[in-house]
Amino acid sequence: MKMTGAQIIMECLVREGVELVFGIPGGSTLPFYDAFRHYPQIRHILVKHEQGAAHAADAYARVTGKVGVCCATSGPGATNLVTGIANAWMDSVPMVAITGQVVTWLIGRDGFQEADTTGITLPITKANWLVLQADDLARTVKEAFHIARTGRPGPVLIDVPRDVFIQEAEFEYPETVDLPGFRPTLDGHPAQIRKAAQLIAESEKPLILAGHGVKISRAFEELKELAEKAHIPVITTLLGISGFPGSHPLCMGMPGMHGMYWNNLAIGQADLLIAIGMRFDDRVTGALKDFAPHARVIHIDIDPAEIGKNVKPTVPIVGDVKRVLAALNPLVKEKRHDEWLAWIRKVREEHPSIAIPDNDELLPQYVVKKIYELSGGQGYVVTGVGQHQMWAAQYFWNDKPNSFVTSGGLGPMGFEVPAAMGVQFAHPKELVWSICGDGGFQMTMQELAAIVEHELPIKFAILNNSFLGMVRQWQEMFYGNRVFATREFGPDYVKLAEAFGLMGLRVTERKQVEGAIHLALTHPGPVLIDFQVKPDECVYPMVPPGASLSETIDQPPVEAKPTPRREKVKAK
Repeated sequence: MKMTGAQIIMECLVREGVELVFGIPGGSTLPFYDAFRHYPQIRHILVKHEQGAAHAADAYARVTGKVGVCCATSGPGATNLVTGIANAWMDSVPMVAITGQVVTWLIGRDGFQEADTTGITLPITKANWLVLQADDLARTVKEAFHIARTGRPGPVLIDVPRDVFIQEAEFEYPETVDLPGFRPTLDGHPAQIRKAAQLIAESEKPLILAGHGVKISRAFEELKELAEKAHIPVITTLLGISGFPGSHPLCMGMPGMHGMYWNNLAIGQADLLIAIGMRFDDRVTGALKDFAPHARVIHIDIDPAEIGKNVKPTVPIVGDVKRVLAALNPLVKEKRHDEWLAWIRKVREEHPSIAIPDNDELLPQYVVKKIYELSGGQGYVVTGVGQHQMWAAQYFWNDKPNSFVTSGGLGPMGFEVPAAMGVQFAHPKELVWSICGDGGFQMTMQELAAIVEHELPIKFAILNNSFLGMVRQWQEMFYGNRVFATREFGPDYVKLAEAFGLMGLRVTERKQVEGAIHLALTHPGPVLIDFQVKPDECVYPMVPPGASLSETIDQPPVEAKPTPRREKVKAK
């Protein structure tokens, strides 16, 4: 059956189970958008900036496990997608980006809105294609979805000239994909798995470092079984948060630059690290030469390129985390490590790390803790990047699997608003909190219009300190307190919320916090709360850039009862 190129792409999206496409049309993609009329089963979400389309598709993919889809026109539309594509690349998120291109006979002639999109995105995609014949579209789309979701997930891009959208070709969707050079290893090597079980049995001070791979492979039960069976403390990386229940007695929180003091010391004492679906990012390890000096390392990852890249493992295991743990767990013997856990508990009591001062100041940590308590620890938390991200990671203890959505690798400011939109589209009946910084919020706040248009009941908590807070903190601590270009002029966020059509609240005192959160939780629509927090608050603990974990700067002493590290809460 003959179809236009645009119809072929739509037929392919239907067969791949795509329900949502985030994007903005333009001249080069008009034939594609014209085809949407005939495919009501695919919902198009018109965002306000292409970066928002990519972040929304990214977050939708993270919480559903499906491939997120975004699209943009040629030139500036495509380049506006780049930050979102790079973010998906760094955090291993399955995404298909469809971009329009100038007509084939203008390519390379600097036509209006032409950009070398495949060249620009080559280093930040698993694969990309410039499709010059409609005959090639069905095979290309099939391969694109297969590559995006298979093995280590990631973004791919399909660039389509305007005349190829219009060309007619016979449509036949391939049933299989033939890519001889792309066959990821899913099952770990049995001998290496047996050796890992042996190391676990021999260890007296083991630690699990659980990363994003646990969430990507949905290995929540397998990780819990391993930790409980062998009685091993679990440290979750920033992207690993919500891969293991936050209130579980064996959950130790984050390591690294803004991780818990006790974790950074424990890594220095451990005799075994079981690294699961994590890549030993520099924010986790600090100075590599001093990282885990006494530990043997079991490294489980689906990407062989990650094995040994930063930390040399004793036992490398390439494979899907869920499959590897399912094979490993039966070989692991039950064992207790009470003495080791008691040592960690003692360090934690001496260095509470996340105690909140008991005074009248409106502190960002207090706000996040109250959101956690009053929400019953339920729902999804989406953050941007910066101080507020670290406080959300420290004070909201996610028990719901895969409920913490943040950018770990690229770290783009502005992720928090469109990503919350993607999460709410994925789970329309769930509670979604977007914990924002005032700097990042202003970068993508235009997406509030789309959120109001689609009646998404997202709750936005802006931790407004009128600074680019993390940069200011570095200027104060490492640049002789020379604070420059980080003071933020912000709008009246309450009036801004009202202008977009959502409820706006302002909180300036600690005693107002609970009432505002209650009001947000009971309001059926989207709410924005402007928490005007203490401007010069810093995030602790902190490992200085380039320093080792043993040089972690502890939280300054505070007059407060130590915050219990892990406690379950019920919504009030």
